Amino acid sequence: MDNMEFTSSYSIKGIFREILRYKTGVFSLLIFAILILMSIYAYLSMPYEKAKELWNDSQAWLKYPRNAIPTWLAFFSGKNLPKNIYLKEPKEEIISDNPKVIRYTYNIDYTYDDFPSEFNIFLNSSFKENPPNLKIYWINPYGDRILLAEKTQRADKDIFYIGNEFSIEQKFTDYYKEKLGFYPTFPITIMKGLFGDIETQQVKKGTYRLEIEVQFGDKSDTIQIEPIIYGKVYGVAGTDHLRRPLELGILYGTPIDLAFGLGASLSITIIQLILATISGWYGGWVDNIIQRLTEIYMLLPFLPLMIMISLFYKLTIWQLLIVLIILSIFGSGIKTQRAMVLQVKTLPYIEAAKTYGASNMRIVFLYIIPKILPPVIPGLIISIPAYIFLEAILSLFGVLDPTEPTLGRIIEEAFQNGALYKGFYYWVIEPSLIIVLLAVSFALLGFVIDRIVNPRLKEV
Repeated sequence: MDNMEFTSSYSIKGIFREILRYKTGVFSLLIFAILILMSIYAYLSMPYEKAKELWNDSQAWLKYPRNAIPTWLAFFSGKNLPKNIYLKEPKEEIISDNPKVIRYTYNIDYTYDDFPSEFNIFLNSSFKENPPNLKIYWINPYGDRILLAEKTQRADKDIFYIGNEFSIEQKFTDYYKEKLGFYPTFPITIMKGLFGDIETQQVKKGTYRLEIEVQFGDKSDTIQIEPIIYGKVYGVAGTDHLRRPLELGILYGTPIDLAFGLGASLSITIIQLILATISGWYGGWVDNIIQRLTEIYMLLPFLPLMIMISLFYKLTIWQLLIVLIILSIFGSGIKTQRAMVLQVKTLPYIEAAKTYGASNMRIVFLYIIPKILPPVIPGLIISIPAYIFLEAILSLFGVLDPTEPTLGRIIEEAFQNGALYKGFYYWVIEPSLIIVLLAVSFALLGFVIDRIVNPRLKEV
């Protein structure tokens, strides 16, 4: 058998040129280009550390809807689902000078086919002694004026969670009882009370009005009011249980997982390649030590070890990368690559290099490794998805740093909060789809390169 059958005459540049001849190769490179452009866009728009801090700051997302589906998914619902309504520029009317009372009026044209998810009022005031007192009225298309609540602001910055007030729900129950003439036999939620049709219990489209009368403790006191009616649709990826837009986690999680997979595969492959070449070239006791260590490593229960170490030390993803490399440097790849080294070391040009006095290190790094590198590349590429899946698996077990916005962490939080049970399928599908795309792309690229560098496959 010809020794050259186990090696490739292609250079790295030649391999890349050959990849472009295959449709699957072009497809995989296209996916890589899209993902890399996403990563570049993410890091140019916001530094990673700032994005990580923002991702873990629950207070930063209070004005976003909770568990809102993506806008593209809303298209398939066949309904005009509500989006966030930010009420700004109210009509101001002075009711009294002493005490100072101002009425703020907001007009709302509600044209959506479903009820909102929440209704909050954000307050930001400055006062000398006593905080402002607010009376909140709701005027529906029937012309009925309902006092929702009377509250005193608790601090300079405060939030009134209208949708969480049991007293408001009771007021709407009494309102429906008065209008219907009997106690309602269906549950009255606050959102249905605000935007519901009394007879059909469906959404009542029309013009609504929110009036907030503010009584100040001093004439110099001021207030900024920002009412928000939360929708059920937001952004290209939707939001999670903490109101965070998932596109932020996906944009930054994709390059993190990609870097993790590439870093692990590249580091492990290079180390194994060097060890295999040293083992095959030197032989003797060096070969025996490397081979025995490889066999011991092959017997170790890899995944349980990774879970145990991650659970005990709560590793970050980069610490996990180091542990992964340590546990994988004497992998089964050493035996395969050693077999190729034993074939290459008998070639005439290696004998010629020895005759001309080339050192062992020169022969190993300049003559043998470059010769066996092309056949190793397909395995390097195909192994990348395995390491990406490993991160996702460890995240699902909850043993990694919970502050890292990785794709696996997004999926884990989705399962922890019952995303599938509650019907928030997008929360699981979107990061999973990115992982699958990465895996398919690397697999296709690995198969193409294997076909290029393996003479037997080229004949098929």
